[in-house]
Amino acid sequence: MPSWLPRAMVLALALYACFRLGSWAFDQLIGLLINVLIAFFLALAIEPAVSRMSARGMRRGLATFLVFLGVLVAAAGFVVLLGSMVAGQIVDMVEDFPKYLDSVINWVNQSFHTELSRVEVQDSVLHSDWLQKYVQNSATGVLDISTTVLGGLFRLLTIFLFSFYFAADGPRLRRALCSVLPPAKQAEVLRAWEIAVDKTGGYLYSRGLMALVSGIAHYILLVILDVPYAPALAIWVGLVSQFIPTIGTYLAGALPMLIAFTIDPWYALWVLGFVVVYQQFENYALQPKLTSRTVDIHPAVAFGSVIVGTALMGAVGALIAIPAVATLQAFLGAYVKRYEVTDDPRVHGRRRQRGEPVLARLRRSWRAAGSSEGREGRGGAVEPEHPERA
Repeated sequence: MPSWLPRAMVLALALYACFRLGSWAFDQLIGLLINVLIAFFLALAIEPAVSRMSARGMRRGLATFLVFLGVLVAAAGFVVLLGSMVAGQIVDMVEDFPKYLDSVINWVNQSFHTELSRVEVQDSVLHSDWLQKYVQNSATGVLDISTTVLGGLFRLLTIFLFSFYFAADGPRLRRALCSVLPPAKQAEVLRAWEIAVDKTGGYLYSRGLMALVSGIAHYILLVILDVPYAPALAIWVGLVSQFIPTIGTYLAGALPMLIAFTIDPWYALWVLGFVVVYQQFENYALQPKLTSRTVDIHPAVAFGSVIVGTALMGAVGALIAIPAVATLQAFLGAYVKRYEVTDDPRVHGRRRQRGEPVLARLRRSWRAAGSSEGREGRGGAVEPEHPERA
């Protein structure tokens, strides 16, 4: 046995053990890593507001706390409005359930010549086996629901704590990161950090402004149609349509359509038409003007990045895909060498004229090149194109 073989075997086993240990640790910490990534992008989003307040003399920790307090108050107000709307709809449905049941029973009796009564139907439903099994399963699932809710609250608390530290101690974090890098790399890291702050904050603020415009427009429509819970529905449409990529528009328009349908089916059609028309206005007029200076990214690239982010990280990847791709595109744009585009009709989407043959164009270009060389050789004297004719 060669003398190096035992050492090579021990080294291979050690590397394999380290690889398995790293894979196990990564699988165990993937949830925490995703939370840290969300917190980092959230800190980048609020960095412009925190920096502006800090530049005016306010302590950075206090400025971060005030920004987070405003975000929490806005989120709580949205949840309260949406919860009151849902609770009101549930109460109305419970109160009107006997009327709906009577109308269904009357239709069944008239159509099938039966003699059903509401009391018999209620007794049969209350004493049915499937209802008892459903109640038992719901009772056993309460613990699972409670665990899920507590886990979600703990995750939100983790994200807010990390994002608070990232935003409040941003300068210290940048100094600590630059202290382990050479000066040339420090400038690149700081430049990438600045681009990420600009793109993420710009994406968030532009989406917030479009959500405000969308909410006001849909609120006016719902007030005109006298649809109940117009403020909550307008906030729902504005936020969901802007902050849920790809399918947010359809999810946002479904709820006001359903509420309007309970009043008048024609109102649902009016809401559907307004949602479609406003979406076209937003895509072709409003969004390009608001995002041209903040997130300058092609719609096809944005759609592809959302699909890739969803495939890799689910809903979290869909939310952070666009600012991440915009940051990467802006950072790499400084290292891509660009050339002057030739003045060719095909560049502008027009086809070249085919009236003149290719050989004739080549001969003319060669003659022009030869005549220019002749002028230079005679000190600028003009040579006639056809000497024999001259």
